[in-house]
Amino acid sequence: MTDKDKIIDGKAVAARIKEEIKNNIRERGIKPALSVILVGDDPASAVYVNNKKKACEFCGIESRSYELPSETTEEELLSLIDTLNKDKEINGILVQLPVPEHIDPDKVIEAISPLKDVDGFSTQSVGALSVGKKGFVPCTPAGIIELLHSYDVEISGKNCVVMGRSNIVGKPAAMLLLRENGTVTVTHTKTRDIKEITGRADILIAAVGKPGMIDESYIKEGAVIIDVGIHRLDPGKNEGRKLCGDVDFDSVYDKASLITPVPGGVGPMTIAMLMKNTLLAFDMQDGR
Repeated sequence: MTDKDKIIDGKAVAARIKEEIKNNIRERGIKPALSVILVGDDPASAVYVNNKKKACEFCGIESRSYELPSETTEEELLSLIDTLNKDKEINGILVQLPVPEHIDPDKVIEAISPLKDVDGFSTQSVGALSVGKKGFVPCTPAGIIELLHSYDVEISGKNCVVMGRSNIVGKPAAMLLLRENGTVTVTHTKTRDIKEITGRADILIAAVGKPGMIDESYIKEGAVIIDVGIHRLDPGKNEGRKLCGDVDFDSVYDKASLITPVPGGVGPMTIAMLMKNTLLAFDMQDGR
């Protein structure tokens, strides 16, 4: 296997998915619409929102953006969501997280209509996922499964370890791997003998939120490594590198059979799957 063959190219897979969505929308002559709400001026969130706008433009999805000041009250935000829920021209609603501290994110998530919950974070979406019903799957875990399929990674019967138990990535990723007949273990901050567990993983998904934590001592020879983390580095100390993941890429690379880079791995897939969910929302509301 050449060096290039080890890299899981999320950019390329995401580009293919967006091209398919673009063609689908154009051939059908439809115009799905996505509303994205950003509260406050978090720079990373602003970048994500801008990337989502670009993806919408490429795919032929109408993007409506609401950029609200950080002092926006919870009531004002919930009122906007209610208005968008009732707007028949809007198919998907996304509130960029995190929201300012004075706003309860759980209230925000549950306020979004289940038919427009393109992030897949609501209780109804999570419930549908857990019992295998049709619905919105959170974009990052959905993107991970799509990457594994694109690189013909067999999940059925494999030892799959998910590091992290967040509602946004860890838990839904574990449920999706179970759906694919993987044998799944979830590790977290209270897990004992963590390296013994991760060292048995055929597929390791790292979503721990700690830069470069996962080195070669965590993985077995030939494992497939999916790095969900993304962290901005101090440019003064890391010349030429602005971003890194939860995995120490250079340390792990030789032992892995396949590995996602940061950037260019999972990140582009998250946005591609958001486009897919927006098209699904249009079809669900259209009665297809």
